[in-house]
Amino acid sequence: MKRLSMLMIMMFTVGILAGNLFADDTLELSIPLPLTGSQAKFGEMEKYSYIIAADEINARGGIKGKKIVLSFEDGQGKPEVSRSIVEKLIDVDKQQVIIGDYSSACSKAIAAVANERKVPYLVVTGADDAITQQNYDYVFRMNPSNAYYAAGLISFLKQVVKPVSIAILYESSDFGTSGANDMEKQALEMGMKVLVKEKYEKGAVDFKPILTRVKAEKPDVIYMVSYVMDASLLMKQLKELRIDAKLFAGGAAGFAIPEFVNNAKDAAEYVVTATLWSPQAKYPGAKEFAEKYKSKYGDYPSYHGAEAYSAIYILEDVLKRAKTWNAEDIRAAMKATDMVTAFGPIKFEDKAGYQNQNFMDTLVMQVIKGNHETIWPESYASAKYLFPIPSWRSRK
Repeated sequence: MKRLSMLMIMMFTVGILAGNLFADDTLELSIPLPLTGSQAKFGEMEKYSYIIAADEINARGGIKGKKIVLSFEDGQGKPEVSRSIVEKLIDVDKQQVIIGDYSSACSKAIAAVANERKVPYLVVTGADDAITQQNYDYVFRMNPSNAYYAAGLISFLKQVVKPVSIAILYESSDFGTSGANDMEKQALEMGMKVLVKEKYEKGAVDFKPILTRVKAEKPDVIYMVSYVMDASLLMKQLKELRIDAKLFAGGAAGFAIPEFVNNAKDAAEYVVTATLWSPQAKYPGAKEFAEKYKSKYGDYPSYHGAEAYSAIYILEDVLKRAKTWNAEDIRAAMKATDMVTAFGPIKFEDKAGYQNQNFMDTLVMQVIKGNHETIWPESYASAKYLFPIPSWRSRK
């Protein structure tokens, strides 16, 4: 019996050691994303992109010999759920760095928790300006804030379209509201008249009352900040009501993903959108990522995918440079980041009222013959822009 007991103890001890050895060979990272609900399409794209990057890094031996093991938790696009997930990751799982979510509202909730717990948080897609205007030492944002989303589009308007009036339609989220406010400010600075600024609840099924008002005002530009289903329906109903303008423009998000064209069909033609990235972007690894994503999942990713893909490479760079893998050393290494990813240059700066914010050029895409093409700035263009655009009645 003594021999049997000793053997069992030895086997149990070996099991523990093997488990620890396995843990020592892996880097486990759990990422909150909206995997169900209205934002699930974005969450799915980001999930696939995270996986592609982790697989590439693991194929090269991982990070300091540790293989990345990813898992994903469904925040459902609800800030309170995302907050609860991150509290568990930090307090129970002792995760030393947080990456993700998708929306501004969820990112804001996570940022507050991460900074309170003093755990570095890399914001990947949340764009509300306020996220990096809180004097948070532990919150870093790789994507431009909403105020800079339309920088490329503003340049296009100034140099090509030269409008004198604009209508701004936006969904009632943090992203929609801040995007609309920023466009209003920039439009006024350009000397444009803001004829309509109208908020709507996401998931609306009838925009005709709002669009009837827009039609009566006859703005040169109709600018919309919407997620994909609303963006598609807006353009369909603009076509149905035969509301013409010099330009239909989107503030990224739903207008910048392939599903917009798939859903809006011919109503999407000639629509331009601000974007942070495109599959034609001339950054190292951008084309390769886009092609790999398309071969695996059937369509090109939007900038959301490029951000998620590049976030894992930022993490690799940070962890390679960090003195240790505790939160303080990871934060210090994150602060010193200066690299170029498939998404673009990454450097976290304190300026213009922001802290730990990445600043970079933004692009403009236009739907041409059923495909998103990069049109502006011209140095990044994959196709020549089409302007003036034809009226609805003259389109074939």
